[in-house]
Amino acid sequence: MTHALRLGVNIDHVATVRNARGGDTPDPVRAALLAAAAGADGITAHLREDRRHITDGDIARLSNELSIPLNLEMAATEEMLAIALNHRPHAACIVPEKRAERTTEGGLDAAGQHNHLAPMVGALGAANIRVSLFIEPDPRQIEAAVRLGAPVVELHTGRYAELTGDARAAELRRLADAAALAAKNGIEVHAGHGLTYDNVAPVAAIPQVRELNIGHFLIGEAIFVGLEPAVRRMRELMDLAR
Repeated sequence: MTHALRLGVNIDHVATVRNARGGDTPDPVRAALLAAAAGADGITAHLREDRRHITDGDIARLSNELSIPLNLEMAATEEMLAIALNHRPHAACIVPEKRAERTTEGGLDAAGQHNHLAPMVGALGAANIRVSLFIEPDPRQIEAAVRLGAPVVELHTGRYAELTGDARAAELRRLADAAALAAKNGIEVHAGHGLTYDNVAPVAAIPQVRELNIGHFLIGEAIFVGLEPAVRRMRELMDLAR
């Protein structure tokens, strides 16, 4: 069965531009509301340990002003767990985080961090926050997500986005196989990282994928055409692929 495909828009890099100069503009919450008006099904925001883009105030405002689901990307730390439990977003996606990286590099090692992740997954779930694990399309990581009881995994598409030719086709097969395995085990499948107009269709066509989370490309494209047209075009391409 092929399900409708949702689009989550990540507004982190609106905050990146704001923070480069300081002050209040451009406002990531305004961007989130524009994305929602253009057809986004959810908003994703990553509150990093160093607050390099999204801030605590942004999360508070998003929680109060959004009428569509908020997906809080967070590291597996006690600080971030406390923030998630305070704001109660619709979903929390646990991601790996390194202070020196420019953006999230690779997936979470859910298999190797089971004992650390288990109480966090449990606490978030008990608070009715839908837990997602951002992982590589690797059977070992899918199996770890099953053991952890995570209802959702988000497959890292960064490697797919960087490759070309036969190597990209092989990575696409790996994504499709991982999506099928997760769905077979009752886990909802999302995907994201590095997706653009040019490469989104093959991932969107994977029938088990229920949601794509896309940010950097859309914010960059918005500089030239505006955020609402950029989101609408991505929505169209996803629907055509489906």
